[in-house]
Amino acid sequence: MKYLLWLLKAAIFFTLFAFALNNQQDATVHFFFGTQWRAPLVLVVLTAFSAGLAVGVLGMVPRWWRHRAAARRAQAGAGSATTPAAVAPAATNTPPAPPPPPDLPSVHGI
Repeated sequence: MKYLLWLLKAAIFFTLFAFALNNQQDATVHFFFGTQWRAPLVLVVLTAFSAGLAVGVLGMVPRWWRHRAAARRAQAGAGSATTPAAVAPAATNTPPAPPPPPDLPSVHGI
């Protein structure tokens, strides 16, 4: 499985490398008020991808902060709510039950 993942990563890398080599001609990006930027096409595509990634991450930051705050509140509430109850010892020689598994936070963010 490890080798298959490395093979997939190598295929993606060489595909992107071939794309970069095939798109070295200059491209002109026209902005407002007559300004323009001339750069190789691969650089223009990389810049557009990076800008889109940054906008997407910045758009998700408030939601991530809310989820982290809610998780901290839930963890603090669960920590203070657990108090040991006085339980009479059992008369038989059965071993005590294992503690329940801890509540795991949601990993998918929804």
